[in-house]
Amino acid sequence: MKPLVLIVEDETALVTLLRYNLEREGFRVAEARDGEEALVLCAEERPDIILLDWMLPHLSGIEVCRRLRRAPETRDIPIIILTARSEETDKVRGLDSGADDYVTKPFSPAELISRLRAVLRRARPALSSETLQFEDLAMDLASHRVRRGEREVRLGPTEFRLLRHFLEHPGRVFSREQLLDAVWGRDVYVEPRTVDVHIRRLRKALNVGEESDLIRTVRSAGYALDRATVNA
Repeated sequence: MKPLVLIVEDETALVTLLRYNLEREGFRVAEARDGEEALVLCAEERPDIILLDWMLPHLSGIEVCRRLRRAPETRDIPIIILTARSEETDKVRGLDSGADDYVTKPFSPAELISRLRAVLRRARPALSSETLQFEDLAMDLASHRVRRGEREVRLGPTEFRLLRHFLEHPGRVFSREQLLDAVWGRDVYVEPRTVDVHIRRLRKALNVGEESDLIRTVRSAGYALDRATVNA
């Protein structure tokens, strides 16, 4: 699953430039034009990394950063602050607010993406690794193979994408709507119950014999890849 970058920026031309370059490099992109919208999007989608402008309408980037760091569900999202402020004191203030990096405008898109990848590698090694692992489950992204212990697991394309998304976010609960957006895409209309069908197929492939179920159903919330539980 391609990493999701949230751009929080009110300059339309800059958003267009960043989206073009990020999508060309294989990232998914979401946009927010002010700090309040950014907080809502983070709660709903939980991006893999945020490009956050300092000077925003209604709520400054610094305050957005502080609020994200205070909330348990968003405190670990990597944040890069974008700003025209170049003084050392401003950089210190930005980093002290919880940002992982600080980029001064104007900047080269190539340099920004390089720094973005570096922050992602430090914060989420799974996104840069060719192998995703959880307990006795392993996914080799290069060969497109999945193994559970010594057994090879055969998956259809949708189940593979679904499992990859879970492996990149172990322990996190996703609603059906969030899984639809992440695995099928926002531009494709699919009934939410379709997720249940593919979860059943994934469970059938992953759990054979006495193997424990690694997919946890959370009532009224969704599904998570979690510590092994006894099959129901």
